[in-house]
Parts: sequence; structure tokens; C-alpha cells
Amino acid sequence: MNTENRYHWPHKDLLDVTQLSRHDTLHLLDLAASFQEINTRPVKKVPTLKGKTVVLFFVEDSTRTKTSFDVAGKRLSADTFALGKSGSSLNKGESLKDTALTLQAMSPDVIVIRHSSSGAARYIADLMPSGVVNGGDGWHAHPTQALLDCFSLRQAWDNIFEGRTLLILGDIAHSRVARSNIHLLTSLGVRVRVCAPRTLLPAGVDHWPVEVYTNLEKAMRDVDAAMCLRLQLERQQAGLLPDLAEYSRRFCLGLGHMELARPGAKVLHPGPMNRGLEISDDMADASASLVLNQVAAGVATRMAVLYLLATRNDGGRA
Repeated sequence: MNTENRYHWPHKDLLDVTQLSRHDTLHLLDLAASFQEINTRPVKKVPTLKGKTVVLFFVEDSTRTKTSFDVAGKRLSADTFALGKSGSSLNKGESLKDTALTLQAMSPDVIVIRHSSSGAARYIADLMPSGVVNGGDGWHAHPTQALLDCFSLRQAWDNIFEGRTLLILGDIAHSRVARSNIHLLTSLGVRVRVCAPRTLLPAGVDHWPVEVYTNLEKAMRDVDAAMCLRLQLERQQAGLLPDLAEYSRRFCLGLGHMELARPGAKVLHPGPMNRGLEISDDMADASASLVLNQVAAGVATRMAVLYLLATRNDGGRA
């Protein structure tokens, strides 16, 4: 895979998609597409980041994000080391700052952090010279999830974003995935709708660059894709959803809803899926589902992110 061209990546860190220009985003997606080819080979490994070190600092639980970053680093031949809260001195009362400085003393090239506090990734990035990737911070942002979703849609939509309509369905109020996707996709020309019960719509949503719905049937009309979100019950205050059965009846995406969408419309879910609550079994397994495409896209996209941050100061061009 040839990663040499004239584009110089300008960012030390990837903390939020708001820092990316349209040019940055499309360059990263192009690079991810070239890395995706590696993932189809019999031997899925190249020496691109040999000698580089990636630390996976996941204070908050994760399966897909942590695993895909680990796989991404290893397929580029980087050394990857995972550290969680239970295996760190944070459990002994050490501050986030001191833990970060301890990690920095080991001279990693990139640190991927997931934390339950919004702003944690930026706090770490301001402390250290190594590249920092936000693997999700509180309700704030999840930039690589938005990038992999964008990558999946780009393939499904034949590289055309302008004129497309995406519906984001579910727990908008507590979703960093929704916030990052809304910014990234609207910046590429996608019209975004959101649909949720009023209790799961964030304050100020009427000022966001989205169309707001509380009726799923109306929201699904003529969309090109629908993205279901996980109900984040662990982040919600008591009483926001007193009846899960009623939520499922009104907001669980099923095959019948796809008849309202445009022909060829796709369905996404960042996972983990609560089948029968957010998305029906038959919808999750339908040919229109991009859920497994998203998983594969996650590895390729995170390979691109690690490459761009780990080689930024090497004198090469990315």
C-alpha cells in the first residue's frame, strides 16, 4: 500500500471531528480505503508502523473500539499495550494527570483514551507531546466512530454525500456518537434527521443543524439510511424511559419502516445492539444492514488514524 503523497496531516491529536476540514476527512477516508485492502489479504500485516508504540488507555468499558484499535495497530506492526482502570493506579487514587505523565515517560507514539468524563481526552492531549486519540469521552465526542460510519456510508452511497438524508434514531441526548456523526456528515452535505422521545432529545436540539421528529414513521420517509443508537440506560436519569416496552413499540426499527425509506436505504448501528428494543432481529440481519460493514470499517479507519498520528513528525507525507 502506498501512503506517500503530497498531503501533510496537520493534527497532533484526533479529539473531535470538529477539528477536521473537509479535506482532512476525505483524505483520511481515502487512506482508510487503501488500508482496507490489507484486511482482505491472507496475511493481514504490513511493517508500516514497525517500531511505533500505541497505548490503549480505556478507563471506560469497551469491546469494539478497544479491539479494533488493537487489531489496527497490530496489522500495521505497531506494538500495542492495553491499560484499563482496573489494571492501573487510578484504582489506588492516582490522578489522571499522574497516570498520563507516567505513560508519557514510556515514550508512546500514540495514546488512545476512552473516559467517562467529557474533556478527558483533551486534558491528556494538552499534557503530552505524543498523539492522542479520543476513543469516546462522556457524552461529548467519538470521532473515530463517526469516521467509520462515514466510511461505511460512503461505500454504500457510491462516494456521494450531497443530497443524501440520514436518520439518527434513539437516545440522542446521551450519545457522543450522534453528536460526532451530525457534525461530520452535515459538513459533507448530508441532511440529518433525529428521532426520539422528547425525554431523549437534548436541550437546544432545535438549534442543531438537524430536522427533529418524535414519530418514527414520519422520520423514515424518503431517507437514504437510518442509524439506530443504543439506549444508554447507565447514563440516564431515572424516569426518562419509564416503560421500555412502549419505547420498543414506538421506536424499534423494523423491516416495515424500510418501506417508507428510499429504495436501497441502509441501516447502521454502532453497537452493542439491544435486539427487539432498538432494532428488530429481522432488521439487524437484513441485507440492508451495514452493522458488520461498520465493524470492518472500524479497523481500516483506525489504521488510518494511527498511521497519520504516529508518522506525523517522521518527515514523510501522509
